[in-house]
Amino acid sequence: MRIIVAECTVNYSGKLSAHLPRAVRLLIVKSDGSISIHSDGGAYKPMNWMNSPNVMVESDDAIKVTNPTDELLEITIHDKVSDQSFDFGIEPSLQKDGVEAHLQELLAADPEVIEPGFKLVKREFMTPIGPVDLLCQDEDNSYFAVEIKRRGEIDGVEQLARYLEFIDSDPQYVGVKGVFVAQSIKPQAKVLAEKRSIACLEVDYDLLRGIEKPQQALF
Repeated sequence: MRIIVAECTVNYSGKLSAHLPRAVRLLIVKSDGSISIHSDGGAYKPMNWMNSPNVMVESDDAIKVTNPTDELLEITIHDKVSDQSFDFGIEPSLQKDGVEAHLQELLAADPEVIEPGFKLVKREFMTPIGPVDLLCQDEDNSYFAVEIKRRGEIDGVEQLARYLEFIDSDPQYVGVKGVFVAQSIKPQAKVLAEKRSIACLEVDYDLLRGIEKPQQALF
């Protein structure tokens, strides 16, 4: 990861246009090529960003980032305060507890619990930022990425959204949809999932262990 503190001007063009006037900001460039721009405020949310895949071209006083959808992020560097790089190593991703691991096993063995007609393509389907629990297909051969948690919270929805972004960038899986599965899902997580066009499903662990299927459909 590369962390830059610099006085800069930022211009973005693509889905809309945005301009950030000259000021000191924090630039975070991750190993996957994504870049985000932060001010000293506003909590965790960046002022602007560009997700991978993209192409980054850097000169002494500018960074230009483009992606396949013709978005352009131009950062003009007026004065660089700090520029440091750190090797974080391989991300082990979030580790599942015993219940989550067993839920994954049960649903992988019978994905129709999630939705009638679902069939398993691969368990622990790898993306550049870690594995999504299940990759499934429905009867129309559409792909679905399934992330399984014991308790469904906002960070789990965000995790699945990041996986979906990488999977969808592969032409073989374009249009992949997400399903967030948990024993219970918090209302805030459901709201975020709806915003991200991710379906939610609550399952009963005891019923699954008893090989009884919840009578619930997603679609």
